Amino acid sequence: MGSGSGSKQGKRAGFDVENVVNGGLRIKGKAGKRKRENGGEKNSNFRSKRRGGARNSSEISSGMRKKNENDSKGSLFNERGKKGRGSSEFRRGGKFGGRLEEKRISNNADTEEDEKDKGFKSFKDLIDDEEGEDDHEEMEEEEGGDGLLKNGSVLKAPQSSPEESASYLSESRFDQCSVSPLSLKGIKDAGYEKMTMVQEETLPLILKGKDVLAKAKTGTGKTVAFLLPAIELVVKSPPIARDKKRPPILVLVVCPTRELASQAAAEANKLLKYHPSIGVQVVIGGTRLGLEQKRMQTNPCQILVATPGRLRDHVENTAGFATRMMGVKVLVLDEADHLLDMGFRKEIEKIIAAVPKERQTLLFSATVPPEVRQICHVALKRDHEFVNTVEEGSEDTHSQVSQTHLVAPLDKHFSLLYTMVKQHIADDVNYKVIVFCTTAMVTKLVAELLGELKLKVREIHSRKPQSYRTRISDEFRKSKALILVTSDVSARGVDYPDVTLVIQIGVPSDKQQYIHRLGRTGRKGKEGQGILMLAPWEEYFLSNIKDLPISKAPEPLVDTETRKRVERALSNVDKKSKESAYQAWLGYYNSNKKIGKDKYKLVELVNEFSRSMGLDNPPAVSKQVLGKMGLKSIPGLRSK
Repeated sequence: MGSGSGSKQGKRAGFDVENVVNGGLRIKGKAGKRKRENGGEKNSNFRSKRRGGARNSSEISSGMRKKNENDSKGSLFNERGKKGRGSSEFRRGGKFGGRLEEKRISNNADTEEDEKDKGFKSFKDLIDDEEGEDDHEEMEEEEGGDGLLKNGSVLKAPQSSPEESASYLSESRFDQCSVSPLSLKGIKDAGYEKMTMVQEETLPLILKGKDVLAKAKTGTGKTVAFLLPAIELVVKSPPIARDKKRPPILVLVVCPTRELASQAAAEANKLLKYHPSIGVQVVIGGTRLGLEQKRMQTNPCQILVATPGRLRDHVENTAGFATRMMGVKVLVLDEADHLLDMGFRKEIEKIIAAVPKERQTLLFSATVPPEVRQICHVALKRDHEFVNTVEEGSEDTHSQVSQTHLVAPLDKHFSLLYTMVKQHIADDVNYKVIVFCTTAMVTKLVAELLGELKLKVREIHSRKPQSYRTRISDEFRKSKALILVTSDVSARGVDYPDVTLVIQIGVPSDKQQYIHRLGRTGRKGKEGQGILMLAPWEEYFLSNIKDLPISKAPEPLVDTETRKRVERALSNVDKKSKESAYQAWLGYYNSNKKIGKDKYKLVELVNEFSRSMGLDNPPAVSKQVLGKMGLKSIPGLRSK
């Protein structure tokens, strides 16, 4: 992520971006030699060789990570007065950092945010599903429906074979590492023999107790890189008395989304196969708080994987939880750049303040923009190590992914989508396709349409309960010959092996989102294909990605029979789905600075979308929603 995009995202998250310049640099070359260089980061000659390097961070002020007094009611997370960048004071009874930045909800109707405040119905809720039940509220789900077994253990994650990630493997083996024999048995049973380059670079440092900032792509083994040393720390810790009322949580892993948290917990469960006394629990939104409280009370919970919003819920509502967090010895911030992109900076600072100052902290991030640098100054020790396993120039897209774009009128999009998918299925019997849509309700519409066209399709978006999303995600991960239609909840971090084609319908929110979506294919050294389908008035986006190797695709020929088949399928799609998609589409493009600037033109476009769905008249939208969008007096819209 470049500094420009970093600045933009920093503003969205509600804080100013500072350019952090490090005073010193240690470079670790191929042979492991290190040398000291003076000067700032911009002036240093950092050689990103095959396995990156390690370096020191700049000075941290002494009062930056001030520890607050423990409070089992959750006062550690309650804000009081002014606070510095690294220290916070809190008051009893307040909310976890107050409301999340309203900017990131009202100005970004397209964002699939799985963690947000529960005290109000957001603008995104209104445009996506006016009467729909908020997926982020607690849901009545049967036990075990959230990806966990009824005894609280985590469902097994799919196993990656060494061959699948061969291009990321090093020559180092796990049995050369100083880990316990039982952990080695678990690693072997999980199918791992050689370390990936990320693991080779970070494991020795983490096992020595060093704080680490690791720049590493998803799908390169970074989860094992932080989980294995964390498990070893728990193994070496004094046993906890069984009758202890509030046993400490020793390892806290914070992930930006439910899917990532579930994956990390499942991976931990695999590695803990021969450590029956060590337990991992996962706490995420979309599941019953009481069920999680019961699991943590009745089952071992030395390792906790959490999303920020649900962690807040437990600190505020689970008796003794804040006390248990004071036992944390290792704090992991996974996908740190994604956490900050989603506006969780304040929450991260409060998490840091709620755990002991004397701890080990690990940050893993696909990119290291200025915002991540700032968090490093708050979270990491002064002598932390920086490990870069991303080769220079390889951060944007995988070289083995063929990228093309297609520009066509809206009324052709559904027929073209069907034609492209059918052609791909005919070309590859082991096809595995992901179709990205702009919003949750447009995702629902497209999934229903492809289902009516007799294609084997599944859907994932924020309007589905977490138990459903976990089940579908697991099915798609293990399957071949399947199509997943999804919103941006699947855009990054989730590892779906062997995806052969990624289709993006409609303009992405920005260049980084396009890249993250595309990154679902071409993983672990395999080839893949990406197609971006735009309407003529979305063609401006191509200038944002002109530095990427993307070429114009010839428009597939759609015969009359195919067009009629798609029209018939559209007529069978539930009218309510079309109405919800219309409203969500309007909200998404209204929030787009380029397209939403001209409100009169926007209304023409949304009604064009209505006709493309086979509707004679545009659906009516509530006056409340139109008012929030600033569209109340614009002709061409029907209100109710």
